[in-house]
Amino acid sequence: MSHLAVALLGAAAAAVVTWYVNRRPSGVTSGVAPAAGADPDPGLVPPERTAWNEVVDRLELGVVVAAPDGEITYRNRSATALDGTHIGLLVDDALERLLARSLSGEECRESLELYGPPRVAVVITAQPLRGGGSVATIEDVSERRRVDAVRTDFVVNISHELKTPVGALAVLAETLVEMSPDDVDMEVVRRVADRILGEAHRVGRTIDDLFELSRIELGEQPARDVVDVLDVVAGAIDRARSIAEMREIEIVTLDVPSDVRVRGDIRQLVSALGNLVENAVKYSEPGGSVQLRVRAGSEWIELMVADQGIGIPAADHGRIFERFYRVDKARSRDTGGTGLGLSIVRHVATNHGGEVLVSSQEGEGSTFVLRLPAVREAAERDGGIPTRTEQRR
Repeated sequence: MSHLAVALLGAAAAAVVTWYVNRRPSGVTSGVAPAAGADPDPGLVPPERTAWNEVVDRLELGVVVAAPDGEITYRNRSATALDGTHIGLLVDDALERLLARSLSGEECRESLELYGPPRVAVVITAQPLRGGGSVATIEDVSERRRVDAVRTDFVVNISHELKTPVGALAVLAETLVEMSPDDVDMEVVRRVADRILGEAHRVGRTIDDLFELSRIELGEQPARDVVDVLDVVAGAIDRARSIAEMREIEIVTLDVPSDVRVRGDIRQLVSALGNLVENAVKYSEPGGSVQLRVRAGSEWIELMVADQGIGIPAADHGRIFERFYRVDKARSRDTGGTGLGLSIVRHVATNHGGEVLVSSQEGEGSTFVLRLPAVREAAERDGGIPTRTEQRR
């Protein structure tokens, strides 16, 4: 929701509440309105006021009204829902300050942030009412802040991931152009050409990851093949083998049964598990190891990837599956990558009716679990669908 829309909605809420307060019938004393959902005495409240009460109660904005003497006379359902919560205590404290200021004719605003998890952000605005008293609105802007943070991460990270290799390509190309025919050293040319090829592949991987994530997010339906988990594990290890060898990381497979199957798209599944293995390798210390384990149950298959690397701070657990979000930005520059891997994993898991879980402690490593529905043998026999391994035989 845009800031203009929020302002208009707040003004409309204030206008409704002003009308609501000024329409109080004679003989009815002011006081805290009935609890949300309670039926007022129909003999005291006219029908049109009951209707407006329902309108204000349906607003996502919290609405609080104070009489000229500062007494709270009304809270709608959204404001009442905060009662008894930690953020509710902070809101009440801010409301007391802001309503007191607005009773003197001042419009005021305050933002509250609770870092969680989950992270919560609330904006409280108080305005004086023409007929006396004041009204305050309480808006939860947590989702807007989260989207803004994702947008910022996107701009920063994609700019770096594209600008760095493109800049390197320009420098390398200039090196070749500035070579005179008499000074051409074929060994230097070969090294420069290899660097150009590597940087071009880096740009290509970034674009490929963007396309892959876009296809998944746009709802591209995965294939419904019956896939042997051994094929997924082998594909994921192949994908991470080169970076593991470069960093001297051993990928150890434990408890991988030979008869476990899931239903889905093997390309997407290999991409998801491969991203988990690559991340584990990148964030492990050189010479360490990464464990890949499969746990099979009657309903679920769990593919677990564990490392003993730098771990993830608890404050970052809620954001690591966002596009381009990086926990350690400085280290990420050294390890490379687009920052899209875990977002792809999450979307693949969702598209296959599963989920991805993380357990991590800073400095003690991380364990990621890709949890997928198991294929029951009876259902597989009835469907008569061969696995990818059987198709190749």
